[in-house]
Amino acid sequence: MRKIYLIFCIVFQLSCFSQNKELLYNFTSIPQSSLVNPGADVSYKYYFGFPVLSGVSANVGSNSFSAYDLFADNGVDFNQKVRDVINRSSSNDKVVTNQQLEIFSAGFRVGGRESRSYVSFGLYQEFDLFMYVPKDPALLALNGNRDYIGKSFNLGDINAKAEVLSVLHIGYHKKVNDKFVFGGRAKIYSSGANATSTKNSGYIYTGQDAGTPNLYNQIISSNLELKTSGISKFTKDEYEGNVAKDIAHNTFFNGSLGLGVDAGITYYIKDNLQLTASIIDLGFIRQSKDIETITYKGTYQYNGVNPDFLGTDNPENVFDEFEEAIPRDTLYNKYTTWRPTKFYSSIQYSFGEARPDDECNCRGQVEKYYKNAVGAQLFGMTTPREPLVALTAFYRRNIFRKLDVKATYTFDTFSNKNIGLGLAGTIGPVNIYALVNNILEYKDLSKARSAAFQIGINFVFQDRED
Repeated sequence: MRKIYLIFCIVFQLSCFSQNKELLYNFTSIPQSSLVNPGADVSYKYYFGFPVLSGVSANVGSNSFSAYDLFADNGVDFNQKVRDVINRSSSNDKVVTNQQLEIFSAGFRVGGRESRSYVSFGLYQEFDLFMYVPKDPALLALNGNRDYIGKSFNLGDINAKAEVLSVLHIGYHKKVNDKFVFGGRAKIYSSGANATSTKNSGYIYTGQDAGTPNLYNQIISSNLELKTSGISKFTKDEYEGNVAKDIAHNTFFNGSLGLGVDAGITYYIKDNLQLTASIIDLGFIRQSKDIETITYKGTYQYNGVNPDFLGTDNPENVFDEFEEAIPRDTLYNKYTTWRPTKFYSSIQYSFGEARPDDECNCRGQVEKYYKNAVGAQLFGMTTPREPLVALTAFYRRNIFRKLDVKATYTFDTFSNKNIGLGLAGTIGPVNIYALVNNILEYKDLSKARSAAFQIGINFVFQDRED
């Protein structure tokens, strides 16, 4: 049981991220925008990303606490800070993480000079984590049950999953006509390590009968389960390897495999009115390598003193009875995990019509373009309980022919004042972009409950007379 609590504590401390990429979405000056919408209206003769540096992203946020709440030098004891954080959190508060590192990526036009069809491919590494704040178990662990006589602590609050994996993908994108673009992408997942504990239930209850101030009745009903893949060997005493290197080795096609798809469209209602939608990571992984499922299932009832099991006066057979009633079992069955599926959609109105000059037009051969665009984006992601949703308003401006800026204002679980800013520019064939979320919090990141960035370098080539 101690290993389970250790895993959840580490995960809770390291995870506070969001997977929404509202700045990248439909920012078609960046080739990577097709990763969040395979049907984005992008065009090029061919492109390739700078190895390892074409897409680096990290997102951090929490809707119940910041680093300052835990580590501020204000004279408050750290244990008390943790209690304060737990006390004001709810079991529905979420902590989510997503990190991506693009190993390589490329794309090229197929079908001749006049074709509007493109193929893209690449490989990236990703880390995902989602969990709900385990409020009741945390309260019990921090404070004990002395002040909670008559309260039932819900073990179902323990709800989390984490995974590190690599994704090999190939996509196809076609502009059917001036109004409609569609695209799709096939993916092969390789899971280096997975931990899943989302189907827990049970409770811990301590009661006291009237007239018996020193006698207690405690009931522990447990239905806890932790499934792992690619992890169990690291917990063995005889393990002498390097954890980071071994997980990296497993991640790149030596781990459990799975399949997934992306799909997306762009539709022009009018020349300057655009509708987009995409679904990302509709897929699964069959966990089959180094698998282990740990369960604690059963019911135990105790009558007497010291029901919290912390006193030295407890007879030895109390612990023996507990372990017999709620045994630790280890199973070795394969299991399936589903990827956190994301949905994006946007409506965009463009204005400020302009004519291209003789410079390279990175959007393809057109007679006009719009220097400004405003609109709204909707994001949703599947979670073990209910979808995670965000709404974004944005403004995009073409400052120079090869320099674009995008500003966003996002409402989500983690912040109601998330202002983001993105910049993408091309010098010759070199395309450089930088995207930063929640810029108002950068004056003191320790107090930020949400922050994100994404950077990358690509080489984009067009036909000479484009």
